Amino acid sequence: MFEVIGPVMIGPSSSHTAGAVRLGRLARAVFGETPAQARITLHGSFATTGRGHGTDLALVAGLLGFAPDDVRVRTADEEALVAGMTVTFDEADLGEVHPNTARIEMGSPGGRTVTVQGSSVGGAEVILTAIDDFDVAITGKLPVLVVEHQDRPGVIAAVSAILAAHEVNIASMEVSRERRGARALMVIETDQPVSEEVRWAVADAEAVADVRVVPAV
Repeated sequence: MFEVIGPVMIGPSSSHTAGAVRLGRLARAVFGETPAQARITLHGSFATTGRGHGTDLALVAGLLGFAPDDVRVRTADEEALVAGMTVTFDEADLGEVHPNTARIEMGSPGGRTVTVQGSSVGGAEVILTAIDDFDVAITGKLPVLVVEHQDRPGVIAAVSAILAAHEVNIASMEVSRERRGARALMVIETDQPVSEEVRWAVADAEAVADVRVVPAV
């Protein structure tokens, strides 16, 4: 039924509007809060036809935490002003990526920054393909635990043990690293939401530098 009638949404396009909202929501979830400023670079079809489909408003709405069917999607630029979020847009060729791709650079008042890149692949389905310098594959269908750590023996086992002790089942895990012994990133999809208790337990593990909980969107 979903494939026939499409998602419940505000806007004319499941990929350029509803998908863009979900992409913005995923970016916000990775950042952990509403960013104070965001620079959004549009690629391909997002750049050429996105504004006509409200892609710019949709991405801003997602960064504010709105759902695809929230009527405030139409006035997301005004809502961003009220929330104190500054947003700028660019257009660029981001290389061999999906036509509906955006790079979103987010910042906080304290200077913390996170950059994500992702695509809206049709029918409001999305995928995050990069967090900062790491390749990822996050669809938002399941909760995700993102763990930045030093590439050392035993870190993956320690994090897995913490999740097992709290009865959190791992659905999938992907690990990438800059190089041997350098910065690495674990992306763990889980069958259950990850609580703050679990997050802090993982954050206290040896060699773990940062932990982000990304809920399903």
